[in-house]
Amino acid sequence: MKHTALFAAIAALPLCGCSQDSVSSGNPDTTTVNSSKKALVAYFSATGTTKGVAERLAGAIGAELYEIVPEQAYTVADLNWRDKESRSSVEMRDRASRPAIAGAAPDLSAFDVIFVGYPIWWYREPSIIDTFVEDNAAALAGKTIVPFATSGGSGMGDSSANLQALAPEAKVKEGRRFRGSTSAEDLKKWAAGF
Repeated sequence: MKHTALFAAIAALPLCGCSQDSVSSGNPDTTTVNSSKKALVAYFSATGTTKGVAERLAGAIGAELYEIVPEQAYTVADLNWRDKESRSSVEMRDRASRPAIAGAAPDLSAFDVIFVGYPIWWYREPSIIDTFVEDNAAALAGKTIVPFATSGGSGMGDSSANLQALAPEAKVKEGRRFRGSTSAEDLKKWAAGF
């Protein structure tokens, strides 16, 4: 009797787990949100919170990962939002501020969907995200841009509208805010809509 049950269980194994994952083909060389779209997760992270979410998102959907690194790193003092003269406070007050980015972005023409991640600063995207989008506006033409942000409580504000204005020929979707602890499974479900 034990052998019959074991044989039946083994015989049923080929029937289990045969559905193909709609987010990633499983091929490590393929970066797709679904079977026809190649994705990039580009992110800026000042403290590591957004980096963690971006890495989980990229891993969950099989996307390439690109870190937007400031030419001049932000110090703890630079990030002090209580100090009106801190670097981040000064940048965020000046909507024309465009902090320099170290290095060049990857070839964005290779991607269909670009997820752009950042922390929420002063109820919007940090100025360095404006630099990234504005500098690459021509390459982003016709692409789908999906903003995502990390914050303990602040919403996305006007981030999506701001990015659309900086890359008018792109299709900027409404963004979503995540906690730093958001699971890869939840990120995968969210990203499947794009």
